[in-house]
Amino acid sequence: MKIKRFEFNMFPVNCYVLADESCETAIIDAGCYYKEEQQRLKEFVEGNKLTVKHLLNTHLHADHQFGNAFAAREFGVKPEASQRDEFLLAGLATFCKSFGFPINEAPEPLGHCITDGEIIRFGETELEAISVPGHSPGSMVFYCKKERCLFSGDTLFKGSIGRADLEGGNFDDLRESIATKLFVLPDDTVVYPGHGNETTIGYEKMNNPFFR
Repeated sequence: MKIKRFEFNMFPVNCYVLADESCETAIIDAGCYYKEEQQRLKEFVEGNKLTVKHLLNTHLHADHQFGNAFAAREFGVKPEASQRDEFLLAGLATFCKSFGFPINEAPEPLGHCITDGEIIRFGETELEAISVPGHSPGSMVFYCKKERCLFSGDTLFKGSIGRADLEGGNFDDLRESIATKLFVLPDDTVVYPGHGNETTIGYEKMNNPFFR
């Protein structure tokens, strides 16, 4: 599986494009707010002759779904996320206003609600959706056992964890999710977070200050 990371600038968020030899593709967290960013994503998909099969969201905070409506139009797919985060769609405009910028377009409704343990397939690739409430009620991570990697959204970062003070967040749930759902994975599992640089499960178990 090949992984392309885009860092989009509104809240420097990582968007990942995953593809295997079949050229079937999943996009994770299309946080492209600006038209120039949306064009970069489109050019990469079209330039590599990729077929987008899934538009996945680790959670539905605004910065991770700014580009959902664009991607849905361009690639003919609907966003997929946990139903427990669906309430955040209605508050997108208010969220943007609170940070002093306009909403770029109305949020795209979910086309599919992902459940804990669901297997998401494209080409020869399988991702396991793992429910990790805490940063938001419906936070999910996507784990590829074959490639030993994990897309953690805003749940786990290098040397840190997600904030839990936004609507629906819960600090105790967040720590419990990481300890019982993520730290049981192999230590060499590469973690691709929603912001910042990659890390590994083993590194975080030994060094993350929230678990000492």
